[in-house]
Amino acid sequence: MDAAEAKKKFKAYLSSQQLKYTRQRKAIADVFFDQNRHLSLTEIHTLARQQHPSTGFATVYRTMKLMAESGLASEHKFAEGQARYEPAGDHHDHLICVRCGKIVEFEDHEIEDIQDRLARQYGFKVVGHRHEIYGDCLTPDCPEQHREQETDVVALGLADLRSRD
Repeated sequence: MDAAEAKKKFKAYLSSQQLKYTRQRKAIADVFFDQNRHLSLTEIHTLARQQHPSTGFATVYRTMKLMAESGLASEHKFAEGQARYEPAGDHHDHLICVRCGKIVEFEDHEIEDIQDRLARQYGFKVVGHRHEIYGDCLTPDCPEQHREQETDVVALGLADLRSRD
C-alpha cells in the first residue's frame, strides 16, 4: 500500500473510532508514511514538529499507538527496548548494526523453513516469531554513524562485540 492510501485508511480508522484527524495527527501520518525506515518516537516527533511546530511528544506516542492498533504500523522493540515503528507489511526479519544503529530488513525462505522444521522437531507450531541479527555493518564511512544513535549497545549487552577501530 502506498503512503497516500495508508494515510486515507488511517483517517478512516480515526473516524470509525470517533476521533479527529487533527493537523498534528496529519503531520505525524505524513512523516511516518513518507519515510522508508524504522523510526523512533523521538525521530517522528522531531520530523512532525517541522511540519506542525505545536505537535507534542504525547500526541506522537498516542497517534503511533493508534496506527499500530489500526494495523497500519508495526511496533518493534529491538533488544534495547526502544520502540521503533514501520508501516505494516509482509513479514521480514532484521539485521541491526551495533556500531551505527543501521537496520536492514530481509526475507529468507530458507530461514523460515528451518524455523518451521525446528518448531515441529521440538513439538511446537509457529504462530509468530521475531528474528534479529546484531553485528557490524561493513559499509565504509557509514552515513548512519553520523546521525544521533538510539541503539544502545551497552543495554543490549553487545558492547564487547563492537569492532575495534
